[in-house]
Amino acid sequence: MRSPERARLTAALRSLKERAGLSLTGLGERTPFSKSSWGRYLTGEILPPREAVRELCRLAGEPEGRCLALWELAESESSGRATQAPPPARPETAPEPKLEPQPAKEPEEGPEAGGPAPPRPAPPTATTTTATAHRATTATTATTATTHRRSWRATAVMAAVLAVTAGGVTATALLLPAARTPDDARRPPATGTGTGTGPPAPRCQGDACEGRDPMNMLCGIGLDTLVEHRTASGAHLQVRYSRTCGTSWGRIWDTRVGDRIELTAAGPTRSAEVTDALDATAYLYTLMTRTRPGTVVRACFRSEGQNEPECYEATVP
Repeated sequence: MRSPERARLTAALRSLKERAGLSLTGLGERTPFSKSSWGRYLTGEILPPREAVRELCRLAGEPEGRCLALWELAESESSGRATQAPPPARPETAPEPKLEPQPAKEPEEGPEAGGPAPPRPAPPTATTTTATAHRATTATTATTATTHRRSWRATAVMAAVLAVTAGGVTATALLLPAARTPDDARRPPATGTGTGTGPPAPRCQGDACEGRDPMNMLCGIGLDTLVEHRTASGAHLQVRYSRTCGTSWGRIWDTRVGDRIELTAAGPTRSAEVTDALDATAYLYTLMTRTRPGTVVRACFRSEGQNEPECYEATVP
């Protein structure tokens, strides 16, 4: 059974894959890890290497801090280090001073009557008291340092948990159903007139966006939906338009292996195909094509085993 830590990491990695708009084949081509390895990583079958998490963050344009914190928690649980915390250190106390046994006083060896009294033991001096206090302080300091060293792992894990909690809202938004789609979920919140910052600027515009990934280029903000349709096979199809970037692209979900979307406008046809079961459970995007107001955009859905495609057209407003 997968642990909650592994499940959270897997959900975050799948969201990054959707954002990157890459199939397992695409991940295998763009990273040092094979398609089959990515399939096992993204289903939670095995824990991915730390470098694989970093590579996926890079492809999705995501800061790697939160995902690496999730990986640390999952790796700690998987290796058993999370349950091997050392026992708390016992406080050490300064040793009690040993008293030398005094011989019993025998009457026949006592002082004669009227003789001088035996000398009284000298009281402890200031030097002796200071040395004893110093030993006690040193022992307490050593105990505190030992406890601090042994608790560093717990502190690091708690920091990672806080990071995961802070990023939980983002992970939840990325996994929302079709009623709140990933493009919309990633849209930054509106800001007031006096505080906050606006949405990030796209990384390309116009012709520079041709053939680029809409999510990596931050074009999935302020969108218009030109076409939205449910196909005969039950899959969903949308055509999206970004006024800021001046581009359109298509996406499909609730699909089956072999399903395909093709998008044609003024430039080359852009397509995406469901190549495996993992693609079938995620949003699949085409690359962008340049469109302007008045451009006719045509999207065709081809289902596995279907002779004729289902095609829909719309004009960019």
